[in-house]
Amino acid sequence: MEINNLIDSFAEFKEQKNIDRATMMRVIEEVFRNILAKRFGTDENFDIIINIDKGDLEIWRNRVVVEDGDVQDTNLEISISDAKAIDKDYEIDEEVTDEVKFKDFGRRAILTLRQNLTSKILELEKEKLYEKYKNRIGEIVTGEVYQVWKKEILILDDEGNELALPKQEQIPNDFFHKGDNLRAVINTVEMKNGSPSITLSRTAPAFLERLFELEVPEIYDGLITIKKIVRIPGERAKVAVESYDERIDPVGACVGMKGSRIHGIVRELRNENIDVINYSNNSQLFIQRTLSPAVINDIKVNEAEKKAEVYLAPEEVSKAIGRNGANIKLAGQLTGYDIEVFRDIQEGEEEDVDLMEFSDEIEGWIIDALKGIGCDTAKDVLNIPKDELVRRTDLEEETIDDVVNILKAEFE
Repeated sequence: MEINNLIDSFAEFKEQKNIDRATMMRVIEEVFRNILAKRFGTDENFDIIINIDKGDLEIWRNRVVVEDGDVQDTNLEISISDAKAIDKDYEIDEEVTDEVKFKDFGRRAILTLRQNLTSKILELEKEKLYEKYKNRIGEIVTGEVYQVWKKEILILDDEGNELALPKQEQIPNDFFHKGDNLRAVINTVEMKNGSPSITLSRTAPAFLERLFELEVPEIYDGLITIKKIVRIPGERAKVAVESYDERIDPVGACVGMKGSRIHGIVRELRNENIDVINYSNNSQLFIQRTLSPAVINDIKVNEAEKKAEVYLAPEEVSKAIGRNGANIKLAGQLTGYDIEVFRDIQEGEEEDVDLMEFSDEIEGWIIDALKGIGCDTAKDVLNIPKDELVRRTDLEEETIDDVVNILKAEFE
């Protein structure tokens, strides 16, 4: 293989991999110098001239002229007789520069050179990919689904680089086929065994934040600030927003006319319910807003212990807690307070409890079965004979016994 053809092939590689000219020349020179150092003991007396565009490479060796018989290192010195054979005007102690033809080193040296160059270029490509994505953590990337496995999805970006979306970073309702376009946020970038490992996420709060920036110009322009986001991916999210311009309604701007702005985000998140909340420094007011749609009668806040006691009418308790406790859980995470809910029963009112308040003790599908026969509260269930509950709900007798015991314990 001619050495110039080798340079030509790496010039094409430079264009394909988008490596800048200076870096490519530096790598090529480094590899050539390593070969020269191994062959001659040192590369310090060599000048390497590379022209990638023309595919040219020249190697010039500089040696000092010495008396005949005084040559100790043929790589660094040349006898006066050999120097005059090149040019009769050379004198002792002058420097002779002559060209070294790398192709004369033999085919093995050229093959070794090519292998070393390939290895260096691939390392360079990996480092460049790592730096590119390391500086983009938290940004949204769009790619094409290349392969779907049980534990992760392999995605290719616009340049064909491989990105991974692990199962735990996918929204529970996510379902993709090969060839689908997918959006996610860059979550982690690491070097593993010398290769960059780029992991994406669709469950991270940062993904929802970037989606808001794309859909709401006021957020992108900095007129509205997202204070905090908490999520139960695919189920529910709460977003606290604030505007420093009194003329801008931050919640209205995020939701859009008739929900036009937030609908696109909800679809991207597989119908995840998104509560946009106006942030406030007033703890009581902020907690009240985060527990919406529940109407709160009273709030007692312990700032020192970061605890809040919330009192509501019995029919409002289930709204505050939410399905499977999602609403109150996210409200606590968003405000930073440990929130406890209490039924505010007025004198003369009969105490009752909505079934949804028992979601941490009774499985959701059992509650749904009871609600399906018109039992919305604990006393609705307790007022129906066990045999009739078994018949109407088609639940096991043992299951009904467990439910009844849980509900009775509430009133004891």
